[in-house]
Amino acid sequence: MEGFLQALKSYQSYNPSGWVGIYRMLPMWVGVVVALVGLVLLLAGGGKLFRVVAGPVGAVLGLVWTSAVTLRLSLGELDPRLPTLVAAALMALGFLFPPAITFVGVGVPLGLLAGQIAGPGDFLLGFGPGFIVGGLVGAFLHRQVSGIVASAVGAWLLVIGALAALHQLGGVVEAVASRPWGVIIAALLFALAGSIYQLAVRPSPEESEQQKAEKQRLKQRLAEQQALEKRWGVK
Repeated sequence: MEGFLQALKSYQSYNPSGWVGIYRMLPMWVGVVVALVGLVLLLAGGGKLFRVVAGPVGAVLGLVWTSAVTLRLSLGELDPRLPTLVAAALMALGFLFPPAITFVGVGVPLGLLAGQIAGPGDFLLGFGPGFIVGGLVGAFLHRQVSGIVASAVGAWLLVIGALAALHQLGGVVEAVASRPWGVIIAALLFALAGSIYQLAVRPSPEESEQQKAEKQRLKQRLAEQQALEKRWGVK
């Protein structure tokens, strides 16, 4: 377990080999499960299942961006526990109210960009409006953003899970993993395909509800018709 946690730290920096190499820490059966979970998220993670993704994504946002925001805002020395506390809060918020994570996920980078454009002296004047406007856009486009994020997470889980599940092949998997950018590009292609499917092909939650309601109405009309025919002896 400790080795796996150490491997996860590679995601805190630019380390493509470490990102891909985490598959070596997963047993074959775990790889199969991870790949199946990734496939589900890739195809349907942008709907109600996004709640499962929003929690971990919120935790990652808290760990990655807390230091960046506090540093730009010149809030002094950072308490080492603050990123962990923010990550825990965002994880809980993601599970309870997923649109909040799209608000933060889009708002923070746009706020940082606006603050950078405003300059060090006026960083807060740029960050505040950028964060709010970006967050509102993210929340308004929650379905689109959640579909893209779920596809990206699902694609990566699918690729890493497949490598772990096929680890018994030895040389073939090692040869693939030795080219981390090839693995990353494959995951990006899967993510692109999943995003297109979820946004352009798969019905939205509203459309799914309408389809369910229409099927229920058709079923009810058919039952009423059958009951009427039975009542009047129609064969």
